[in-house]
Amino acid sequence: MIRNIDKVDLQILDFLIADARMPYTEIAKNIGVSAGTVHVRVKKLEKRGLIQGASLVVNYEVMGYSFTAYVGIIIGRSSDSDKIMTNLTKIPEVTVANITSGQFGALCKIRCRDTSHAKNVIYKINDVSGVVRTESMISLEETINDKKRLFKQIFEL
Repeated sequence: MIRNIDKVDLQILDFLIADARMPYTEIAKNIGVSAGTVHVRVKKLEKRGLIQGASLVVNYEVMGYSFTAYVGIIIGRSSDSDKIMTNLTKIPEVTVANITSGQFGALCKIRCRDTSHAKNVIYKINDVSGVVRTESMISLEETINDKKRLFKQIFEL
């Protein structure tokens, strides 16, 4: 698939990674093609599975949810992982969850108002059937959230 991506596709992807809401007309103007070309190329990239939807970044701090923690979940039996993930979706403060290997059978990211709120969320996670215990790590600051560096390395830009 990578062999079939040309310079125009790469430029389009570069702009969309930076801002998924950038109008096709603006991308077209920046790379010297028509907006129709951008539209057709994006549709082809979507059809090939290289682009899957668009994302929106929500500023949880503005909504009063400035406390972020990562919770490692020790699972009794790995066969319970899917059931545990289903139950984690019932806890709205769990914004990301991954089944993992190693010490933790799962790792999730929680967004809360403060430490007291986080404590209650962690208690809810511990109450999920199949969870043996949890270990929490408080995020002091999200320093790196970079979508472009790996893209540029893959395509040697």
